Amino acid sequence: MKLQRKNRLRALSLGVVAVSGALALTACGSDDTSGGPSGDKSKDSSAAAAPSASSDIDCADAKGELLASGSSAQQNAIDAWVKSFTAACKDVRINYSPDGSGAGVTAFLQGRTAFAGSDSALKPEEITKSAEVCKSSQAIDLPMVGGPIAIGYNVPGVDNLVLDAKTLAHIFDGKISAWNDKEIKALNPDAKLPSTKIQAFHRSDESGTTDNFTKYLKAVAPADWKYEGGKAWQAKGGQSAQGSSGLAQQVKQTAGAISYFELSYATDGIKTVDIKTKAAEPVKATTENASKAIAAAKVAGKGKDLALELDYNPSADGAYPITLVTYEIACEKGNKADSLPATKSFLNYIASEDGQGQLADAGYAPIPDAIIAKVRETINALS
Repeated sequence: MKLQRKNRLRALSLGVVAVSGALALTACGSDDTSGGPSGDKSKDSSAAAAPSASSDIDCADAKGELLASGSSAQQNAIDAWVKSFTAACKDVRINYSPDGSGAGVTAFLQGRTAFAGSDSALKPEEITKSAEVCKSSQAIDLPMVGGPIAIGYNVPGVDNLVLDAKTLAHIFDGKISAWNDKEIKALNPDAKLPSTKIQAFHRSDESGTTDNFTKYLKAVAPADWKYEGGKAWQAKGGQSAQGSSGLAQQVKQTAGAISYFELSYATDGIKTVDIKTKAAEPVKATTENASKAIAAAKVAGKGKDLALELDYNPSADGAYPITLVTYEIACEKGNKADSLPATKSFLNYIASEDGQGQLADAGYAPIPDAIIAKVRETINALS
């Protein structure tokens, strides 16, 4: 029976990914203000044809329209989840806008959405402010999606590239300007590096992907990355693009380009950098390698808040250091009565075995068992 269940799950996942795959380049990282895969910001995620319903979906009293917004890093996962969920819960319409982590948190704190998606946990001041919308309570972080932040590049003639935190800091801070720089050569002695100018692209919008990428640089190369970090890009120079899909598109079409985005955007021939860590061998950006790093995360939130503390400088073999975790943010108590049943039903599903089981085939890393078990308990207690 267990084998049959896994086979059924994989069949469902592949069916969903086949639909979502064509949409990937215009969707995620942390935050695509283009409005999702179709480029229509107001697009109802439930509009596409849905697969057969999953046994892990309990519609309960769920009905009506569920509004949410935030991280575009999870957009491809959201697309897959919504198709499965709305196949079972036909009285629910889910409209998720991938406006970016910063915009998603803002909309939630203004009471405009039922939940938000963010690639960064809430700041203390945001938790305090959440009391205005979470009556007699506060907002909490629910880790739901993991994955590697890939460093995509377009260097003609170079199919394999190794970089480390120090070199990445120099590249994105404008201190290295050509691909045949001696610092890059030292890490890639066998590569035929051209003199092509480096075109470093960063996010123009506030992004949790930017936050996590710069946390990595700050943690591992503090002497070379002097910026405070956060969702807004702070280094001078470089070029910018909107959303992860915008960055991926720039890398694809610009010779000499390099940027950062969630792995599911590294499609259509975009090559990704292997990262040199404290381990013996450079580490590739894969969901499996990201899972190894996320498994070492510790819960840093207080009470029911499940914000995680990631290790950006792992020493374990195969642990990919540039990872992110996307949180769904909801009120612990005081959720709006008209949307609470749908919110709990949907969040319960995406945290379920079926929901998490779809992530790997969609290019994401499932949340480790010990952590996702706490997430499920917390969702069940939302009121």
